[in-house]
Amino acid sequence: MAGIHITDIEAAINYWRERSPSPDGVTLAPELRALAEVYALMVYHREDEAEERGFPAKAYAARKAWFDTQPDTPCIAICSTSQGDAECKGCGRSFEEVQYWTEMSPAEKRQVWRRITLEGDAWRFNRYAERAAEATIAPPVPSPKP
Repeated sequence: MAGIHITDIEAAINYWRERSPSPDGVTLAPELRALAEVYALMVYHREDEAEERGFPAKAYAARKAWFDTQPDTPCIAICSTSQGDAECKGCGRSFEEVQYWTEMSPAEKRQVWRRITLEGDAWRFNRYAERAAEATIAPPVPSPKP
């Protein structure tokens, strides 16, 4: 079972801070409170991952809401694993990660995202960074014809 990395908890907290700002600078929205409790325990115990299966339900739901706003796949439609490469030059995933992506849990996917982001060698992070950015933005709405 995969672990949920503390950087994902931080990103989810920031997501909810924007969505549900504190009215008085002290009070936290329920989603923030749930995530903050997990984050505090992780910091206190000096853990950088929390097991997905033991995650508190409210914190998991808040993290999942953030996760659902993230791009699902690092693919930029340049797949060199289909040409026999063990690791895709486009996205940085291994052949197995590409093949089993749809079967992976959200935490497993985030582990792969974290690894390829830290490595930063894939074309998604250099040669085709603009293509990757476009893939994470909703397509523009066509303007009506005059």
